[in-house]
Amino acid sequence: MSNTVLITGATGLVGKALAKKCLQNGFNVHYLTTRKSKIKLQENYKGFYWNPQLEIIDISCFEGVNIIINLAGSSIAQRWTKAYKSLILSSRKKALELLHLSIETHDFPVKHIISASAIGIYPDSKTRYYEEDFQGTDISFLRTVVRSWEGALKAFNALGVKTTALRIGIVLDKHEGALPKISGPIKGYIGSALGSGDQWQSWIHIDDLVRMFMFVLDSSLEGIFNAVAPNPVQQKDFVKSVANVLKRPIFFPKVPEFILNFALGEMSAIALESQRVSAQKIQDLGFEYDFHELDAALRDLL
Repeated sequence: MSNTVLITGATGLVGKALAKKCLQNGFNVHYLTTRKSKIKLQENYKGFYWNPQLEIIDISCFEGVNIIINLAGSSIAQRWTKAYKSLILSSRKKALELLHLSIETHDFPVKHIISASAIGIYPDSKTRYYEEDFQGTDISFLRTVVRSWEGALKAFNALGVKTTALRIGIVLDKHEGALPKISGPIKGYIGSALGSGDQWQSWIHIDDLVRMFMFVLDSSLEGIFNAVAPNPVQQKDFVKSVANVLKRPIFFPKVPEFILNFALGEMSAIALESQRVSAQKIQDLGFEYDFHELDAALRDLL
């Protein structure tokens, strides 16, 4: 088996950490980028240009590859105008469709595709505890996006390619993503909980997420797995934990929902929706977390 992995979205938060881990573990990394300025050509780390929206791809990226890790997709943390919502959806779907078309057309010997997905597939609920086999009929924007994303992934099975989807929760990283946005105001003594504060937040430490991708890759696991830590927390407790680790008080009352709705529009769903998600399925298959509890993860990162 070749030891070359093709990664899409390799210059994003998760992609950078994952590419680094693959290199440390002896893999050669090929990566696809929509920005020609981000192409590097090192011996074991090579960039290739693609533009899924225009169906352009440098097919030499597939040379020696039989595992693909797909992280491509426009950020959801940008105001959801009608045009941007369309891009959130199409960037995920078209990336997978272009990979599928390339493999099918050229008969590339890809054995396994491991794709990011999201816990946004689970409806907003303060009482439900979601496992992977949950079947909902909710048609909100995020649910529609994730269903379409996972639908595009399923198409690879017809080519004899194994598929795995990791439904990722809130990724905690020192420099990027949700944590700096939450810890910044708290450091400046202006932090507070959002909305009711009772909404469940299912999170995962960046290191555990990267190890989970490697675990799936090494063990050729197929199927859908929740990529969250075993202990979700309510938003008010999340904020309290960050404040405790940073040794800062929380003076301000919770930010009311109507203010978030006014400031963020429909995108306020990211902050206000509640998803309490189970990590049991991947644990039962032998995956071990380094960071089970939020406090330990925050102490490591902050």
